[in-house]
Amino acid sequence: MSLWERSRFIGLAAVLLTLGAAAPAQADEAEQVVNGGFDTTADPFWTNAGMTIDITDGRACVDVPGGTTNRWDAAVGQNDIDLVAGETYRFSFDAGGDAGHVVRAITGLAVDPYDTYFEQSPILGDTQHYEYTFTASTSTAQGQVAFQIGGSADPWRFCVDNVSLVGGVPPEVYQPDTGPRVRVNQVAYVKDGPKAATLVTTATTALPWELRDTTGKVLRKGRTTPRGVDVSSGQNVHTIDFGTYTRNGTGLTLSADGETSRPFDIGGEAYEKLRTDALKLYYTQRSGIEIRDDLRPGYARPAGHVDVAPNQGDGSVPCQPGVCDYRLDVRGGWYDAGDHGKYVVNGGISVWGLLSEYEQNRGTRKLGLTIPESGDRTPDILNEARWELDFLLSMQAPAGSPYAGMVHHKIHDAAWTGLPLLPHLDPQPRELHPVSTAATLNVAATAAQAARVYKPFDAAFAQRSLAAARIAYEAAKANPDRYAPESDGVGGGAYNDTKVTDEFYWAAAELFLTTGEKKYANDLIASPEHTADVFGPVAFDWASTAAAAKIDLALVPNRLPGLPAVKAQVIRGADKYLAIQRAHPYGVGYAPAENRWDWGSASIIANNLVVIAAGHKLTGRDKFRDGVLTGLDWFFGRNALNISYVTGYGEVSAQNQHSRWYAAQLDPSLPHPPAGTLAGGPNSSIQDPLAQQKLTGCTGQFCYIDDIQSWSTNELTINWNAAIAWVSAYVAEVS
Repeated sequence: MSLWERSRFIGLAAVLLTLGAAAPAQADEAEQVVNGGFDTTADPFWTNAGMTIDITDGRACVDVPGGTTNRWDAAVGQNDIDLVAGETYRFSFDAGGDAGHVVRAITGLAVDPYDTYFEQSPILGDTQHYEYTFTASTSTAQGQVAFQIGGSADPWRFCVDNVSLVGGVPPEVYQPDTGPRVRVNQVAYVKDGPKAATLVTTATTALPWELRDTTGKVLRKGRTTPRGVDVSSGQNVHTIDFGTYTRNGTGLTLSADGETSRPFDIGGEAYEKLRTDALKLYYTQRSGIEIRDDLRPGYARPAGHVDVAPNQGDGSVPCQPGVCDYRLDVRGGWYDAGDHGKYVVNGGISVWGLLSEYEQNRGTRKLGLTIPESGDRTPDILNEARWELDFLLSMQAPAGSPYAGMVHHKIHDAAWTGLPLLPHLDPQPRELHPVSTAATLNVAATAAQAARVYKPFDAAFAQRSLAAARIAYEAAKANPDRYAPESDGVGGGAYNDTKVTDEFYWAAAELFLTTGEKKYANDLIASPEHTADVFGPVAFDWASTAAAAKIDLALVPNRLPGLPAVKAQVIRGADKYLAIQRAHPYGVGYAPAENRWDWGSASIIANNLVVIAAGHKLTGRDKFRDGVLTGLDWFFGRNALNISYVTGYGEVSAQNQHSRWYAAQLDPSLPHPPAGTLAGGPNSSIQDPLAQQKLTGCTGQFCYIDDIQSWSTNELTINWNAAIAWVSAYVAEVS
């Protein structure tokens, strides 16, 4: 994930979208726009792209030229706007144009670096009133309001009137729409699995509930179990257990306390589809290749970062000044998240997730992912992971260099870019960042894992991967404390990590599993991670990999001395998460200290379910299978916000994850994220300005908003989708 991302959308705060009459004036309101009514002249508004403003029926109109690329290539605006940090503004205007065209209405900085403080992109037609409220986080006397109207192949006409930016308006209070108080898995419950829902209510005693089909027929009835106040949400809740109903069905609903749930199914077919959709995301995240419309309708785009202007390209990337004196060809790989960066440590845990899914869930081996390589003799999931593996190997410092064999931590833009921005339009210089021990061990681990997985399909690649893994491991041992700095967060996420005993353990584990060599077994047994309880609130992620190592040691056949103890640790970890889940009124196997939900909490919950699934694979005990099935409900609506965190799954699902190219919220000509994309989920630290404005003071599960500008609660990332793909593959096989 793009940790601590700083996009140029730096001043955004609460946004209230309304259509209709303006709100009543406040005594201290102050108009910032001059001549927004265009009564006799257009001054002091400006235009670019050779356009001239003409006054037609009291409106300012321009003929927009065709053949432009970006929204900002053609614009109408006014500069010298005063903005005050912390002030709430109402931005309103009347606009119309040729049907179907889009205007990007912004307030921002009129001088370099042209930061955007607020933006919306309505689709035009007949003249309509638009009104928005936002709070500025930056003070400037060099602000602007502008209407960006470029990017069309054909010429068209745009008109605007009654442009207003009024300061001193009351801030809007954000209230999420949580829908009915009966919270269910809006996708599907497995027929022979557990089935539970959560009722939000003020009642403290048991209440009657009914399960109904689409005709209203009552299929089952019972009484709720009061659970008291749920710490993670602050809500008083009851549990509805309808697990005794074991027939397939569609469009079912639960009713209790005068509320009826959103509809859901009983049956496992949805998870067969999800495990494919979750993996299909990776193709549209690819760098260095054209995304074909015949393979992903609606997501086609030219290849990004292949040395074609305006890209400066990844074919020959230099290091940051003073870091190295060579260049590397690092084309390919997956864009990490919503930006254009590529990060080895996050790529590493993502590849591990896909290769582990291949090794542990056999049905995945036959999945068709509709990618360019489909139809060859290699399973599609391995073809997709190979796209990232080749990139990871290309990040290794060359022989003869001062840190030969070490791996560069990341490659990304020299400065942050704004949203939206398709990869092939990114104009920023690209830079290699210093090598790090963590990145080097990620390559050692994943390349060693790849060596055993790809051997039946590409022996030469398997041999090359194993050689690279050995070199990386020895280089890391020679440089055990090359840490990525926390301060390296300009243009890309820092991904800093100063604890690497877990990465050493993981790399040794994968090398041992692939080679069986005693020296790697010795390193494993000598590691402090070997006997440590690594199954804390967060089982594993890009910064904590020891649990991933223990899962592989427990599940991949091997002869490690003392192996039963490792398996017992994994089972105890599964039992721990199962106990947390049973105590949680929403059935979540995650209980962070002081109810401080982590960045990417949705993926953490999914990874904890991977541990529970491993417990089932090791013991065959149904309690672990049922734990995974129960834990899945939270993702699809049995949560405090009553939202599915997986795009396209459930009646109400996340649609606006932070991304520069799945950016329909900002530009309706662009798509939403693909079906099967996991959102980051509640994050108590709410680091981005929008979340800070709307969610300050939030409790646990309420620290989330489905908005493209909330990069701290609503990003998408390759490692998060690896988690939901693994879990859905497991569920598809046991349901």
